[in-house]
Amino acid sequence: MPVLSRKGLVTLIVLVLGLLMITSLAMLKPKPQREPRASRPLLPVEVIIAAPAPLAVTIFSQGTVAPKREIDLVSQVAGRVVAVASQYANGGFFNADEMLLQIEPDDYEFSVTRAKAQVAKAQEQVALELGRSRQAKREWRELDDKTANALFLRQPQLNSAQASLESAQADLNKARLDLDRTAISAPFPGRIRQIFADLGQYVNPGARIAKVYSTNIVEVRLPLSDRQAALIQLPTNFQNSQTVNYPSVILNSSVGEQSYQWQGKIVRTDASIDIESRMTYAVAEIQNPFKADLSANRPPLNIGLFVQAEISGKTIANAITIPKDAVYKGNQILVLNQDDQVSYQTVSVIQTDINSITAVGVTPGTRIVSSRIPLAIAGMKVAPKEQQLVKNQSSAEDTVL
Repeated sequence: MPVLSRKGLVTLIVLVLGLLMITSLAMLKPKPQREPRASRPLLPVEVIIAAPAPLAVTIFSQGTVAPKREIDLVSQVAGRVVAVASQYANGGFFNADEMLLQIEPDDYEFSVTRAKAQVAKAQEQVALELGRSRQAKREWRELDDKTANALFLRQPQLNSAQASLESAQADLNKARLDLDRTAISAPFPGRIRQIFADLGQYVNPGARIAKVYSTNIVEVRLPLSDRQAALIQLPTNFQNSQTVNYPSVILNSSVGEQSYQWQGKIVRTDASIDIESRMTYAVAEIQNPFKADLSANRPPLNIGLFVQAEISGKTIANAITIPKDAVYKGNQILVLNQDDQVSYQTVSVIQTDINSITAVGVTPGTRIVSSRIPLAIAGMKVAPKEQQLVKNQSSAEDTVL
């Protein structure tokens, strides 16, 4: 028993010493020191300084060249086609009142000859009645009869003869007019789009001869949205007493590998807004589209050519052009405050294109973030880079809001 007691005592002492040692080590262990978290670097962004200024906007549209005047030449008389002009063919050019097609005139020349004979006969009858009327007046004076009537003085017979003369003269004029109508021409210089009658063919009154259009003026219908139409001073004023403004337009088209330009003006709009597309169509006219430009070696502005249009619009006061990457949700931009913190600002968009927008509502000196920030949060701080001044230049003297 004493031996066992001694072993138990030793065991107990060892356990106590072990516990004391473990406790001492735990108490003497150094406590971890809290280190400050390293600050995240600020996002570098490019910044532009707004400098709004008057800006003459340009509106872009497109359309197809079409003739302003296009008619069907129609025969007013019947007959066989006996001659055609050398330029009477699809695509042929002609001058105003130039004969394009000749209908056989023989029958109409005969009608003129017969009408002349009728006129001569009617003139003879008038002369006879005038003589008889004078003879009747002399007899009435010799009889000293105050009861003579118009029939005795042959006044009705004279009136009938004069009416017959006028009728015969009208028939002669009609015969000459029909003879003139055997030579078919157009009242303007133009070009033949399509022919429907040719040499040797018999045509009736009302038959279509050819479809022609004027080469003096061509036009292009340009579709405009509501926003675009509001930026153009369209000539829609119905009061002729006021001065009408005709905005200038530049038409661009590529022929082969070369690009060419033509100058024109917006002269009117369609009578109503298109009910399907809700677009307003402005009509641009171009004078002398087929006139050769020897200096630029420019081809004619052919009918059916597709063109891009640049229309001179109004001058907008205090406008600024902003890169499209700096625009969020269509009409919001990111601006910086004095502490380089970002915030959203809504602007009024005037015009957009592929790379930029034109807007108003930006205070001069505003710092705009031009770099794209995918997840921008209002209040976040950024590191602005070198700043550049953005200002719109305009040569226009007048400005409109």
